Amino acid sequence: MQYRPLGRTGIRVSPYCLGAMMFGKGGNPDHDEAIRIIHKALDCGINFVDTADRYSAGESEEIVGKALKGRRDRIVLATKVHGPMGDDPNMQGNSRRWITQAVEGSLRRLQTDYIDLYQIHRPAPDTDIEETLAVLTDLMRAGKVRAIGSSTFPASEIVEAQWVAERRGLARMRTEQPPYSILDRGIERDVLPTCQRYGMGVLVWSPLSKGMLTGRYRKDQPPPDSLRVKYFQKQMSDARSLEAVERLIPIAQGAGLSLTHLALGFVTAHPAVTSAILGPRTMEQLDDLLAAAEVRLSDEVLDQIDQVVPAGVDIGLNEANYNPPALVNAGLRRRPLFDRDAA
Repeated sequence: MQYRPLGRTGIRVSPYCLGAMMFGKGGNPDHDEAIRIIHKALDCGINFVDTADRYSAGESEEIVGKALKGRRDRIVLATKVHGPMGDDPNMQGNSRRWITQAVEGSLRRLQTDYIDLYQIHRPAPDTDIEETLAVLTDLMRAGKVRAIGSSTFPASEIVEAQWVAERRGLARMRTEQPPYSILDRGIERDVLPTCQRYGMGVLVWSPLSKGMLTGRYRKDQPPPDSLRVKYFQKQMSDARSLEAVERLIPIAQGAGLSLTHLALGFVTAHPAVTSAILGPRTMEQLDDLLAAAEVRLSDEVLDQIDQVVPAGVDIGLNEANYNPPALVNAGLRRRPLFDRDAA
């Protein structure tokens, strides 16, 4: 396994990052099997593990903590904060109050005294970014966090966080974790260039577009019985995505690859991408994903992919993506009725 710099942190990580979202009741509830999967990934050279407090309500972090016993010092451990962790309205978000409490829970579940990369899982429009950066800076000074990052932030909010950090003398976000795949290329327009401009590491999630790029979801065929279909029904049946898959399969075959390996080779070929997050639920899935480590796509193959999904275009749906408030609340996009005419 080769290793790449994680932005300008001085940390070097594997081009594959083991994502732990599928470990626990939300995916694979067998702790022993999940630990074996983690150990297999580490034995194959992966030194980067990513989880979040909200994954299976903390169970994912508990599994990762058990798996890293005796190996912690050699692993770059990342987790995230933001999502709800209970019914209390203050047990979520990006406030100083919650982050101060949440980090202690993550440290306890992970059985460690420090987190290498602590990420804000989503933006919080109701919280000043200075509030968030200030508490993260304090956690770094206390030695509980080594570096900080964001996840699924729009380019404008990435820039704002950088500017606020500079002007207030606070720690800078060193990484961004956006969605990126052949079917989800929108971040090529602004997020990836912004990350490059600020020297940020990029670890991309859902490089297989929720499984759409495994070849299991085909046009005019019933979808397999899976948790992904249950949680992301619209995305897994999206007509544009399925049509693109039908055009991508011959490209993969022409390159002597499976569609999965073509998809992983695509995301790791981008110069802004540090690591692709793999999210296996079973050992078989991990073995297949690891087999793509030596895939090197030619310019010709990448050009063929561009003909199917143009650069900078999101071809289908991504139901797990972040939507700014103005896209969720129609009232934020509309003037009062009495003020809509131009006369």
